[in-house]
Amino acid sequence: MGENVKLDTSLQLTSAVTIKNRFFKSAMSEQLGDKQHNPRPDLARLYGTWAAGGVGLNVTGNVMIDRTALGEPKNVVLDEQSDLALFRQWTKSGTQNNTQLWAQLNHPGKQIPAILTEEPVAPSAIPLTGGLEKGFNTPRALTESEIQAIIQRFATSAGLAKEAGFSGIQIHGAHGYLVSQFLSPRHNQRIDQWGGSAENRMRFVLAVYHAIREKVGQDFPVGIKLNSADFMKDGFTEDESMAVVRALDEAGIDLIEISGGTYESPSMMGANVRESTRRREAYFLEYAEKVRQQIKTTLVVTGGFRSSEAMTAALQSGATDMIGVARPMALQPDLPNKAIADSNYRIAFNRPSTGVKALDRMAMLDITWFEAQLQRIGSKKLPQANLSAWVVVAQMFMSLGKHAFQKRRA
Repeated sequence: MGENVKLDTSLQLTSAVTIKNRFFKSAMSEQLGDKQHNPRPDLARLYGTWAAGGVGLNVTGNVMIDRTALGEPKNVVLDEQSDLALFRQWTKSGTQNNTQLWAQLNHPGKQIPAILTEEPVAPSAIPLTGGLEKGFNTPRALTESEIQAIIQRFATSAGLAKEAGFSGIQIHGAHGYLVSQFLSPRHNQRIDQWGGSAENRMRFVLAVYHAIREKVGQDFPVGIKLNSADFMKDGFTEDESMAVVRALDEAGIDLIEISGGTYESPSMMGANVRESTRRREAYFLEYAEKVRQQIKTTLVVTGGFRSSEAMTAALQSGATDMIGVARPMALQPDLPNKAIADSNYRIAFNRPSTGVKALDRMAMLDITWFEAQLQRIGSKKLPQANLSAWVVVAQMFMSLGKHAFQKRRA
């Protein structure tokens, strides 16, 4: 138990790595890649601002491992074609003030908008549902050689991340992206070694982890963002998730961030959350409490935290080792400093809306409004809590033209 743990208590992640406090800025989509999918200078300014704001561990938005498989038009890609000098500017700024900066590595699988590819790949040729099939093409099932190539792409990107000055990397294994698709019996209906049983379905994520570890060595931090469950019929279950957690723990992973849901069932955005959960603020804390009894790996719970009181209570319960925050950091980049200084700290903000629900969904305002805040910070402007949802929709349309209203993910 962590009865004496406070928000500013340091955390010994490994024998060689200490994180200065318990604040973990979880990944958010920034859409600040240039035309070559290198990081724009805005990313260095944004992450420098967060570093000055006191966060202990900062995780980037999606850094894609394959420039032919983008989740969004302005994703950053880290591969052999990348300009590492631009990445080093990002990491130099983002690691100021004794801040850990980790690159979140991802492959979207079938979650690629139709505007970006005619034929995405996935474990099985199963389309997305829940209305998402309108914006995403039905995928083609990966071949054995393609699976092995993607595993090596993860390792290559991890090695480049280390070379570029990132403090660690996080595998994105949640929210319906490729790693998550392999874990899900709904999306993975293969009959070879990569599908079928729960053991076979976790083979891909373990292979990715081992390939990365072989590339970066034992001392470089490697973590994962993992769903507690998909919250969908026939999807990845809590019991299956715990089995994956135990396997990753045994394999030696350094950190596990708990999230949940997919863009077919967006629990990570607070959808379908019980009132008792809202009172505790943390969406996935009950799951973490169960996991904590089974593993020793550093745990992070992300989603819902709004007050110093709830954050401290979660740490002192022993269920989580770090407090994952995302959207609040888009509005208050110095949230860690404020929350550490004030035990009564609380942040509140309304869900952005144009007042037209169909337009909100079409524009994916739960993502794009916060992206707009990140872009303001990156361009040396202050966040704007009362930023008009209509302005965000208009700016997005001008930026992306006819592609502006395609489905988005983070």
